[in-house]
Formats: sequence, C-alpha cells, structure tokens
Amino acid sequence: MATPGKSGLSQVAGAAVTPRRGPMSISTDAEIRAALHSKTLLADHRCRDTLVIDELGLAHAKVRIDVAVINGCIHGYEIKSAADTLTRLPQQLALYADCLEKLTIVCAEKHIAGVRALVPRWCGIIKVARGGARGGIVFETVREPKRNPDIKPYRLAHLLWRSEAVAILSQTNAPSQVLRAPRKTLYKSFGC
Repeated sequence: MATPGKSGLSQVAGAAVTPRRGPMSISTDAEIRAALHSKTLLADHRCRDTLVIDELGLAHAKVRIDVAVINGCIHGYEIKSAADTLTRLPQQLALYADCLEKLTIVCAEKHIAGVRALVPRWCGIIKVARGGARGGIVFETVREPKRNPDIKPYRLAHLLWRSEAVAILSQTNAPSQVLRAPRKTLYKSFGC
C-alpha cells in the first residue's frame, strides 16, 4: 500500500522512493537534454549537413561536451541542471574555449548568476524552467552565443583520427617525416 510522505514522495512497502513529478519539480540532465534535442535543436537534426552528437569527447576525452552541433561550426551545449554544481565548470571552460567555435550553457535558474560570472562574453546562456499548463521544460535565451575568438588549432585537431590528420597534412605537402610522426606531433603541425 502506498503512503504519501511529508516530502511529496510516495512509498510502497519494500519499494524504492520515487519523487512525484509536478510543474515545480526540478528537471534532470536527461530531461533537459531530451527537451533540448526536441525543441531547440530540432532544425539541426533535420539538416543533412549537420551532425548532432551527445557526449562529444574533447582533447582526447579530457572533457565531454553534453551536446555538440557540427555544421561548419562546432557549437557545444553544456547542461547544468539544478541538481548539478558549477565546481567543474572552470576546468571544462578552459578546454571548451580551446576548441569550440560557439558554446552555450543550458542551466537551471539557480545557476544563472554563477554562470554569468564564470563564462567568457562570447558564451551563450539558456535558462531552463518548468512552464506551461503541463509543466514541461521551457528554454529562455539569456545571452546569444558569439564566435569564440581564441580557438587553438592544436586542440581542434584532436577531434581528428590520425588518418584524417595525415590526409589533411598531405594536402599541404607536409614532409613525410611529419606524416609518420605520432598523433600528438601531427596535431602540433596544425598549430599555424
């Protein structure tokens, strides 16, 4: 038999505690990601020349961007739900700034002030909230993203497989000793 507790949780003897979902409940990372894909990124999903990738590893997986949209520009979306903290964000931003052409932080309202204080001015911010008659996830653009002026070609090259890096460098008439070098040396050849 189910018994409601003071916290709004329903508990059945011997069963796990499950929160009731209502219009004011906190959105999870998975719910925000699903809404981002189905609302904000819907047109990108429909475009043949665009890749939308969840959990794209950057700098050989030192960090992962929650969602990346690639279509001549690499636009990353980092999700920070109300259950998250901003503790790792400075370290994430350091690598995101090296290789993402655009970056948008999609975050709960409680993080807006902290995100504004941490992110560079070229970074976009989208506020996540619950709204509407059914309490669905809604997005509000706080700041539009701009192009990152400080991309590091070396870090961007880390997205390439070794064979792809060799193919590109071959087209630039790179010496054969460079083409046979380990991948990190190859990536440095993109340092321009």
